[in-house]
Amino acid sequence: MSSASNGPLSGIKIVELAGIGPGPYAGQLLADMGAEVIVVHRPNGGMIPGANAHSIDQRGKKSIIVDLREPSGAEIILKLIETADALIEGNRPGVTERLGIGPEACHARNSKLVYGRMTGWGQTGPWAKTVGHDINYISVTGALEAMGRDGEPPFPPLNFVGDYGGGSLFLVSGILAALIRAQKTGKGEIVDAAIIDGVSSMMGIVYSLSAHGFWQTKRKANLLDGAMPYYRCYETRDKKFMAVGCIEPQFFAQMLKILEIDAESFGPQNHPKFREAQIKTLSDIFASKDRDEWAEIFNGTDACVSPVLNYLEAAEHPQNIARGGLKLQEDGMIHPRPAPAFESTDSITPNTLSSQGADTRSLLKSSGFNDSEIENFISKKVVYEEK
Repeated sequence: MSSASNGPLSGIKIVELAGIGPGPYAGQLLADMGAEVIVVHRPNGGMIPGANAHSIDQRGKKSIIVDLREPSGAEIILKLIETADALIEGNRPGVTERLGIGPEACHARNSKLVYGRMTGWGQTGPWAKTVGHDINYISVTGALEAMGRDGEPPFPPLNFVGDYGGGSLFLVSGILAALIRAQKTGKGEIVDAAIIDGVSSMMGIVYSLSAHGFWQTKRKANLLDGAMPYYRCYETRDKKFMAVGCIEPQFFAQMLKILEIDAESFGPQNHPKFREAQIKTLSDIFASKDRDEWAEIFNGTDACVSPVLNYLEAAEHPQNIARGGLKLQEDGMIHPRPAPAFESTDSITPNTLSSQGADTRSLLKSSGFNDSEIENFISKKVVYEEK
């Protein structure tokens, strides 16, 4: 497979302390854009489920296994960051400081380093050192409570809203912003990326709509939460679904035309009095054909109606195929294409997934350690080679 070395971040070096979820995904995004990302794995995976090489968030990265419980382990990390542009870590506040690789120690070696910290609660506050997961983080932002049917428990939106949306994407944007400043000023930065901050930022639209009287705390009563006949999913004859999203009146009118619904008898688009009857009418119509029949009928129109696909079907959708979006790779997994796309980047084929420790020896050598020192590290089990 081709590499992303011709991407816009070519020449940028990132050290990533192995973890799960938003930290590794942030590293993947940076690697997809051409950065050299070096993952520091723990011996035996450090009992972190999912923190292994056979995971898409490890693609395009190099791997070194270092036991940070050994005193000389910290020195190896500090040598790596001497020539790095950024570091990513997702430990509880204070952990890297105790290991001797906190921001102060790293900046003493490399004053331009961008130190990216990924947590759920942030580096400060009464819950900073408390354990949590995606569902916990989005629960205190108002996002989780807004999802699902009214009168029923909120429905978790996978881990996309918290871990990846409020976490990874904000960490990446913070790192990129800090890298630009570091290049201009020579001064590094500490990026405190908290999932609760990122999700709260994304909740801005809700606060805005609420201030103007267009959002309420009741679920399934708002523009984007399934309450509106023109913004929800409808079951088809084969027990699959079509997604309807014709918010704008001209697109709404086109949907009615395609469905052969008389607009006058159907009623105004946004009048609450007609809402339940409109949902019933649309439900009955969509239940009359299979999903793929409806998909063909609406294909290429501006009615904003599309089939709801599972993740395997998505790989066969013509738009995803045309974009090179989801391809079965040599490792047996379907890989999403690197995003966003850059016109100057020649290839959209992801990199291979390397084994843990595959680059231990070469990375130590390129960091300035001689053969004798490397053999000493290996014999004392400070570092490990490929598993």
